[in-house]
Amino acid sequence: MASLICTLQHHQDDVNWCAFSAKLLATCSGDKTLRVYNTHDFAELPFSPLSGHGYSVHCCCFSTCGQFLASCSTDATIVVWSMVSGEIEAVLEHPGRSPVRICALSPDSTHLVSGASDGTLALWDFPSKQMRRTGAVADTTMVACSFSPCSQVFMTGSTYGDLRLWDLNMNQLLAEKNAHDLGVSCCSFAPSILTGGQVVRFHLASCGQDSLLKIWVINKFCFGAYKMQLLHTLSGQSAPVLSCAYSSDGLLLVSGSVDKTVAIYDAENAVLLYTLNQHGRYVTACAFSPTSPLIATGSMDKTVNIWRLEDGCSAHGGKSLPDESAQMSTEGRAPGGRSKLLVADWSEEDVSEWLVEEALGGLVDKFRANNIDGTELLSLTKETLASELNIVQE
Repeated sequence: MASLICTLQHHQDDVNWCAFSAKLLATCSGDKTLRVYNTHDFAELPFSPLSGHGYSVHCCCFSTCGQFLASCSTDATIVVWSMVSGEIEAVLEHPGRSPVRICALSPDSTHLVSGASDGTLALWDFPSKQMRRTGAVADTTMVACSFSPCSQVFMTGSTYGDLRLWDLNMNQLLAEKNAHDLGVSCCSFAPSILTGGQVVRFHLASCGQDSLLKIWVINKFCFGAYKMQLLHTLSGQSAPVLSCAYSSDGLLLVSGSVDKTVAIYDAENAVLLYTLNQHGRYVTACAFSPTSPLIATGSMDKTVNIWRLEDGCSAHGGKSLPDESAQMSTEGRAPGGRSKLLVADWSEEDVSEWLVEEALGGLVDKFRANNIDGTELLSLTKETLASELNIVQE
């Protein structure tokens, strides 16, 4: 079961996007602002709202560590914000000065893609904030983008109805030109990479103006070719589907629709689990928390609803999910430290102690400055250490 735990009512116009990091929720709106909340109690952070765009903010996304937030707007810019201070780190101007409708960060935080109303794409090196490549699809508006979990390719979707896979040199690897009749609204890669034999396999969800949510399999063969096939077509909503997102384990899929509903599916078996009906207008945005059994949904009713999944239908072996008080409990802590805790439950102090024990005490100040706890420690990669924390292996 999914239960509504709170409703955020701070935006003054349509909510266009929701994004989670390990500890934060960001939302953006037609009111030109972004708002940032702590996911512990959904209190707004002291530096929120973020005001730097001149027009409607269409999309936002966190870097993997949660240190940065990127947003894009009708004002033709992508703004990178510090999540430590709320200050603007960089303003990137999309080529052609067309309204920027979509932005996406790679899981390794090394690349950012922006897509605009004139069909153009820009690929940015995220650490240096420099533009590396451009591409375009003629006579359409880019409205969807998602990086694969390996960070080496990304999918785009447009109002033409096509899905196109690109590499980091802006080469088109494949095109599904009639993915959604009347246009694509959103697309999202599942977080898992599946391997078997000489094939690497990804799953992708897409939704569109045809009122359908589709699940695709994308196969990469050892000789470099890609092939895309439709696995499932889900029709649990009665009007155009505007947004979709996978859970962090890839087992669940959520979508929001013009029919004002939120649908939650078993992604593996393509079965509708729940339909949620709390929004008063179109549901334009949805996102799963990567660390908690939470879903955020945003709407043209200017609100963001926060839902808790109560029955553990995600990757918890059918067991009930712990509530927040259970997650925050420290009764299992050993008297001398953290030996009875999972790494994901470590505090920032636990991480600092571990660094000292591993003869990495020189990193303690940097980890503390970036609020790295156990959950964020588990998400660190060589790339994110270099790009976000400026830690390079010698």
